Amino acid sequence: MKESDHMLKIKNPIIPGMAPDPSIIRVENKYYIATSTFHWTPAIQLFESTDLKNWQLIDHVLKKEEISLKGTNTPAGIWAPHLSYDAHKKRYWIAYSHMLNMAGREFNADSYALWSESIHGPWSEPIYLTSIGFDPSIFHADDGKKYIAILEWESRPNYQAPGHIVIAEFNFEKQKIVGSWHRVTTGFTSRGAAEAPIIYKRNGYYYLMIAAGGTGYAHGVEIGRSKDIFGPYESHPSGEPIITSSPEHLFSLGDPDAGQFEMYNPNSNIQKSGHGSLVETPNGEWYVAHLMSRPLPGTTLNPLGRETGIQKVNWTADGWLQMADGTNFAKENIDGPQQEEATIKYSEDITEYFNEPHYDKRFLSPYRFQNKTWVNHFGNTNYLRIYGGESLFSQMNPSILATRATSFTYSLETEVEIHPDHYSESAGAGLYYDANNWLYANLYWSESLNAIALGLTQAKLGEKKIYQYVKVPISNGHVQIKFVYNFGEATVFYRMSADDEWLILLKNVDVNYLSDEGVNGEKGEIGGFTGLFNFIAVTDAHQHDGYGDFSFYKVTSL
Repeated sequence: MKESDHMLKIKNPIIPGMAPDPSIIRVENKYYIATSTFHWTPAIQLFESTDLKNWQLIDHVLKKEEISLKGTNTPAGIWAPHLSYDAHKKRYWIAYSHMLNMAGREFNADSYALWSESIHGPWSEPIYLTSIGFDPSIFHADDGKKYIAILEWESRPNYQAPGHIVIAEFNFEKQKIVGSWHRVTTGFTSRGAAEAPIIYKRNGYYYLMIAAGGTGYAHGVEIGRSKDIFGPYESHPSGEPIITSSPEHLFSLGDPDAGQFEMYNPNSNIQKSGHGSLVETPNGEWYVAHLMSRPLPGTTLNPLGRETGIQKVNWTADGWLQMADGTNFAKENIDGPQQEEATIKYSEDITEYFNEPHYDKRFLSPYRFQNKTWVNHFGNTNYLRIYGGESLFSQMNPSILATRATSFTYSLETEVEIHPDHYSESAGAGLYYDANNWLYANLYWSESLNAIALGLTQAKLGEKKIYQYVKVPISNGHVQIKFVYNFGEATVFYRMSADDEWLILLKNVDVNYLSDEGVNGEKGEIGGFTGLFNFIAVTDAHQHDGYGDFSFYKVTSL
């Protein structure tokens, strides 16, 4: 048997849908990735793999209302978690930023760290680190000391934005900085927008890996090295990112975080490759997990948001990291590690009948945490009851359960029952980006029909559109709803029961704006960082006592 018979073939993304800013580690024979969640709860997704190819969501870190995300504006919230492992004390660590305010480009963020002896928790209470900027990481030194690397956000005019990467020793027993912050670099290439620093140590060198070029089409992974953790750091000799989707040279120093749409690469199926983290396999192979995006064909719109990809890398004879093929161009298909592929293949499809003690971990909620005050899972009764919250425009208490869209073509199906007694009460399903951008097929009380009706409402950039002539009486308040999403268009169907044929409520609705670039962004900027979600919801702006019951929830790739 040839060695290549045990080499996996990996196709990117390895984690489709909203899985940005991946931070990867290996502990024994398992790999873990933590990703950002922004305004979604529970916060900080944790994925697990045994082969770098097949990944499963296994848990979340912030799931007990340790934080409040109510009122969060897109794209603030929980940013760039850094996952690490202290092998001496056998503890997992997470460092993250809570972005509170982005108005005036002040970018007010508080950064914290937590630890646990198990990847599943329980996690410690958040330990405050700093408010100097965002994207913290923790380096565990051989002598037991710990260091924090982070972006110091620059808010002054006429200084290079977004700022310096800074490093300081942090005493976790005393929960304070030791000494002072050391400014070490504003980036290792001419792309600028340095952020997300991570420190590694190998053969006497400290390596500083950073994200650069902004979170748009010029994004990349850069690296420098030093004999001292506080620098000075020398740049990679290529003068370019070591991984990017846009390898053409770019000079953009001082640009704080632009979309750089001119750097879209028509020769690549994956874009925005950047923000990487490094991992070694048990066999001594090296990989960088990184964020990436896949635009709708012929556009620069990314409805699936920023996903997780991976690239194989190696070390040169003179101690520099480079991609395995010697280029810096991120590939869609790569060679995996020398090992047997995992026997379990995880599907991104979801079939949930709500008949088990716990429903699917992949359900997230925007702005507020799931708890029994508004969502009740009765397990053996085969339905999920959601109590109505505020309208879907709310950034405080909407009653929404949602899952990441992971494909350009799929169907969403659900069955819902509600008996509203006021026109503001509704229950249904749809497509969601944030409070200002969604499409919602719902049962509600129609005073004009004097009956329960199925209708369609849409939000685009905060403006509300009611399809007044899309209205079907549903006398018993019970209906099945189906959305078919096809490359930025949605067709909505309904039927009374599984024995009936699907009927069209409305076909070919343009929803390509439900994408990172289609929501609320200023010119030249990325409007959001999260991507499209599928959802079920109940509203009640009347008394907050109405509820809807959902019999099943299915998402199927087509």
